[in-house]
Amino acid sequence: MMWAHALWTLLLLCKFSLAVLPAKPENISCVFYYEENFTCTWSPEKEASYTWYKVKRTYSYGYKSDICPNDNSTRGNHTSCSFLPPTITNPDNYTIQVEAQNADGIIKSDITHWSLDAITKIEPPEIFSVKPVLGVKRMVQIKWIRPVLAPVSSTLKYTLRFKTVNSAYWMEVNFTKEDIDRDETYNLTGLQAFTEYVIALRCATKESMFWSGWSQEKMGTTEEEAPHGLDLWRVLRPATVDGRRLVQLMWKKASGAPVLEKALGYNIWYFPENSTNLTKTLNTTNEKLELYLGGKTYWVCVVSYNSLGESPVATLRIPAINEKSFQCIEAMQACLTQDQLVVEWRSSAPAVDTWMVEWFPDLDSEPSTFSWESVSQATNWTIKQDELKPFWCYNISVYPVLQDRVGKPFSIQAYVREGIPSAGPVTQADNIGVKTVTITWKEIPKSQRNGFITNYTIFYQAEDGKEFSKTVNSNILQYDLESLTRKTSYSLQVMASTSAGGINGTTINFKTLSISILEIFLITSLVGGGLLILIILSVAYGLKKPNRLKHLCWPDVPNPAESSIATWRGDDFKDKINLKESDDPVNMEEDRVLKPYSFPRDLIDKLVVNFENFLEDVSTEELGKGQENILREEKNEYVTSPYRPYCPLISTEIPQRKSQQLCSRIPEGICLETTEQLLSSVPNLGPDRICEEGEPNPYLKNSVTTREFLTSEKLPEQTKKEV
Repeated sequence: MMWAHALWTLLLLCKFSLAVLPAKPENISCVFYYEENFTCTWSPEKEASYTWYKVKRTYSYGYKSDICPNDNSTRGNHTSCSFLPPTITNPDNYTIQVEAQNADGIIKSDITHWSLDAITKIEPPEIFSVKPVLGVKRMVQIKWIRPVLAPVSSTLKYTLRFKTVNSAYWMEVNFTKEDIDRDETYNLTGLQAFTEYVIALRCATKESMFWSGWSQEKMGTTEEEAPHGLDLWRVLRPATVDGRRLVQLMWKKASGAPVLEKALGYNIWYFPENSTNLTKTLNTTNEKLELYLGGKTYWVCVVSYNSLGESPVATLRIPAINEKSFQCIEAMQACLTQDQLVVEWRSSAPAVDTWMVEWFPDLDSEPSTFSWESVSQATNWTIKQDELKPFWCYNISVYPVLQDRVGKPFSIQAYVREGIPSAGPVTQADNIGVKTVTITWKEIPKSQRNGFITNYTIFYQAEDGKEFSKTVNSNILQYDLESLTRKTSYSLQVMASTSAGGINGTTINFKTLSISILEIFLITSLVGGGLLILIILSVAYGLKKPNRLKHLCWPDVPNPAESSIATWRGDDFKDKINLKESDDPVNMEEDRVLKPYSFPRDLIDKLVVNFENFLEDVSTEELGKGQENILREEKNEYVTSPYRPYCPLISTEIPQRKSQQLCSRIPEGICLETTEQLLSSVPNLGPDRICEEGEPNPYLKNSVTTREFLTSEKLPEQTKKEV
């Protein structure tokens, strides 16, 4: 028995240890939906096992109690329960307790106490009108219907919220209504003139902690007034040659002006400083105007007007061309925070508390529109990213404004969103060498950059070789590649990168040279230097030994017509050689030169001596063979007279020296007789006879030398002297 009792106790303990009770209901909350139901909720919302809930209520100030019906959402892990009329009384105090039960047991929540007046929730009101009141500026009147399901005798409290159209920020106004009229009204004041507003309303009983839902939104517009004011700005262009400059005036509604404000036109007048009598007035319906002003300081005034009046005057001072502007901005930066672009700057002038921020897109062409905004009592400026275009670069400038003077701006560039460039750089190869090449590329157009270019990467690869890369800064548009292979084809492309990524440009191909220009220059210099040295040495040798150089370059060629070697025989050949060696070399040089011979005018035109007759005369005198050889050696000269160009006359003239040489070898008697015969035969040869002689001996035809007499003014005198 002892063992059985112990076993039973052990099983009981195991059962209790394995039992999992439901979670205790907590965070009980109850709401009294006026004249509809009383609903309570609790946690936990989910259980590990199937759980039943029971809600116990005491009401009528504790005199009655009941349980929430099972068919009212208390089955199967449901964590809410509603009590329905007619058991709901108001006012009253309730107590609520929730029991949770599963297969392992039951657990109860703490008892909670509820006052129905404090937890009453009613329906939202219904707005049926939002209109301005005639004659009352900057106000709208809201009218609505009191909720039907609301305590009749209870005072209701209201919350009215409103905002301008396109604004994301709501403003709220709280008020109470003690009357029990069905139609309620409220005047909302302090609004902007001629502005459209969005209105919503909610309500609750005075003692309740629960508000009704928001009513449907309703829109209304305030009455129109005279224009609120203008913000005026300018863009100064460089002065022209004549000293005039273009000033672009721009204006817009002042910050805080009504959204719906409209102007019928604008009046502009301007004048030189301290010369109001030179005022000029213009009128326009546009919000910009171009003026050509001189180099002096000018004042410009602009007002807008509508049917109700004019706006306050907006004035702007245009500085003189030579006026120096002050500078106080030391640094500036732009950063992105969530959905806004924030620009901050640091100033060195505490007295400056007004700034003009100007921004426009940085495009390849001149911007057509500028945006600007005035900032006061701050050194930062914010703009929503939605107001700027993504992938566009914006130039942002901040101008310090001190009273009526504008200082020098400080400018930066910014993107609200960056992307990969739309196109890569266009690349070309220049200065191709043996192992080097210069790579140049063009900047990507501003409209295609989509962000700040951070760097360029050059990818190049030899044919069937390994790819190499070089990265350079964004301000470099040229790079020299070195250590290339001689006479090798390469492919190359340049990648432009932003913070979002990079894109490759055009691919180009080039081939390195087999020989460089420097090498060609060195070879040419060596060859040219060698030739120059050779020429210098040749000239020096020629100056030192001119005859050798002359004979080396221009050797003497014997004239076969002057040769008589065919008539030489035996010992005569040797004697002739000795004779030539004994001749005076100086006289021989003189003999080689043909000398002109003059003659008196009364002589015949031609003197002809037939060489064959001359030989016959010599042979009759029984000259020896040696003398014949000497005579045959002498030159026969055929002279053509300038007075008879068409008659081939033949003349023979024997120089004096030759005659002396001939007579030296002939006996004296014979020589004198021969000379007389020769002279006596000359006068008998007239012109007619000479022409009848015919052609010379064929044997002597190739040895004939022709001389032309040159006519001149001195010819007679020279003839007389020689005769």
